[in-house]
Amino acid sequence: MVIKGKAEVGCAAVTGSRNPWRELAVLPRVMAISPGRDATFSSQKSALSESPRTKKFPLTEEEIFYMNCRAAYLTVFKSSLENIISKEQLYLALQHAGRNPSQKTINKYWTPQTAKLNFDDFCIILRKEKPTSKAELLKSFKQLDVNDDGSILHTDLYKLLTKRGEKMTREEVNAVISLADVNADGKFDYIKFCKLYVTTIEQCLKTTVEKLEVDSKLRHQQFGSHTEGSPERDPSPVPKPSPRIIRKTDQETFSNKGDTSSSLLATTRKFKTSVSFTITMGANSNRNSKLTEPNSIKEWQCVQSKGCFFLEEDGEIISHQYRMQIAQRSMVYLTIKPLNLSQVEGKPSPWLSVDTALYILKENESQANLQLMCFTELRNREVFGWTGELGPGIYWLIPSTTGCRLRKEIKPITEEAQLVYRDGTGELFLTKEFRSTLSDIFEVIDLDGNGLLSLEEYNFFELRTSGEKCDEDAWAVCRDNFDTKKNELTRQGFMDLNLMEANDREGDPRDLWVTLHSMGYNKALELTEACPFIINIYADKCKPRIKAVHMEACSGQLEKAICKSVLNKGDARVMDGYENIIVHTYKRDTWITSVIENKSDNKVIIHINNELSKNCINNRGLNIFAVEVAPKSTMVCQHVMPLNERQEWIYYCVYSLIS
Repeated sequence: MVIKGKAEVGCAAVTGSRNPWRELAVLPRVMAISPGRDATFSSQKSALSESPRTKKFPLTEEEIFYMNCRAAYLTVFKSSLENIISKEQLYLALQHAGRNPSQKTINKYWTPQTAKLNFDDFCIILRKEKPTSKAELLKSFKQLDVNDDGSILHTDLYKLLTKRGEKMTREEVNAVISLADVNADGKFDYIKFCKLYVTTIEQCLKTTVEKLEVDSKLRHQQFGSHTEGSPERDPSPVPKPSPRIIRKTDQETFSNKGDTSSSLLATTRKFKTSVSFTITMGANSNRNSKLTEPNSIKEWQCVQSKGCFFLEEDGEIISHQYRMQIAQRSMVYLTIKPLNLSQVEGKPSPWLSVDTALYILKENESQANLQLMCFTELRNREVFGWTGELGPGIYWLIPSTTGCRLRKEIKPITEEAQLVYRDGTGELFLTKEFRSTLSDIFEVIDLDGNGLLSLEEYNFFELRTSGEKCDEDAWAVCRDNFDTKKNELTRQGFMDLNLMEANDREGDPRDLWVTLHSMGYNKALELTEACPFIINIYADKCKPRIKAVHMEACSGQLEKAICKSVLNKGDARVMDGYENIIVHTYKRDTWITSVIENKSDNKVIIHINNELSKNCINNRGLNIFAVEVAPKSTMVCQHVMPLNERQEWIYYCVYSLIS
């Protein structure tokens, strides 16, 4: 069965294969650049922990992550606007961030086609490459400890270091063996080494953060940096300036109007030109363009399909995508909304507040030649929809979410849910809570909603959770051993399949957790990193046909569709003195999208500052960042939504040209 082997796939994806020789090779170099080890690590005062900002508002995990990213980057570069231009620079920056990449890892991100990487690329790499833990190191070394005494003979160590994995030079081996703290009597004490390695890396990282905090000048030149105070935490009133171009004469006028404005304009002084947008949105502002059903919809023919947005480790969002066939010209009513699942009392349902949209593109001569027809811009509560006429043909339906509310979870889970248990006879069972979760998963992957799983539907699930597909032969075995109807797997059959998996592992739940994490569940069995949705399509002249064809990143055709819709309907502002650089902003009832258009023959870097926005959240999770726009291209800059829809929200953003 395809189900087997998920633990191996999942563990490789989550932790990676650790090679302890990398840590051996790097420690002498890290110790050389780190502060003195004789100083007591815990007694050092952290500028980060003592700053007024963190005393008043503790930093979130996301803020700490970006603080560490910036600290590491600015240890190697003078500004985070500088690019990484060599493998050596990438390696050094990763090292300062507490990582120890192998040559294979470096080659993964620095290919023969790579000319440079920017700060945003660096942050993405750090999200994917987790730091080595002490437990992982100990486990790796223990496999080589033949005497089980916590040490390895120097003679054995020399052979291992020079013949296995990424082979070390004689000089590197001598540097390791000469470390007095971890070597004695011809033996290498790997337990002491692991402790020393982790402590040294942590100290090196902490020192870089302290250095960043002490130097306040660095906080205003970040490329993709967090603001010092997020909008939801800043109690100060937000001014409501009118939309305008900021010029040099304005900068002097604004520079004395309070700390927030002066910090913003202090950064603006170095820019070539800037343009700002201000949009004030009322509470529950969707009243003006409410979605309504056509009067005769009960007589129309209807089809539906389910799907799901999944949040990847690097923050990318993927989802099902669909082909729709309309046989004859018809009035069509399309809707998309989050899917209601069984909600356990006391458990949160964060996916129900995630925004959803559907872009409809017509296939002309080929799949590569798609024409944007419309998108679901009207809203009625959680439902987004569109009504209009479509001619006969093949259409692609591409679901979209801004990413403002589907984000990586940062709250700690204090207690892990139990998935299986044994009764008095030793027989294994699934817990009630886990069965309820599996029932919800079944509901999500049953795309056509007929209460059964076809091989096609099941393979979307398999590809998501294990990266493999179930072929016809394996499906026949499944049909012979589990409850099926009309060659499709029942809900009970799906439950029994997971119980078989638990039995195959003698009750070890690791495979089951791989499945759950892949489907967006946390250790408390809460659905936090996925948003299931349902699409309904009505037509008055024919019955539409819809089929999920693949599951991939919400980019490519979707990015083009969003850009085109914003350019067609948005407010355009030209950069003063740079007529080829245009910022387009489109206000919908629920969110605001900005697109940057670069008509010039050169790439441009645009600095974006949202510090003065009120009650807002954006898909990047950053109030200050920068983007690079290729020549003759357009790109989605950001999506912005209200943090609290019941309150007024003010979008105030300054777009500034750096180069």
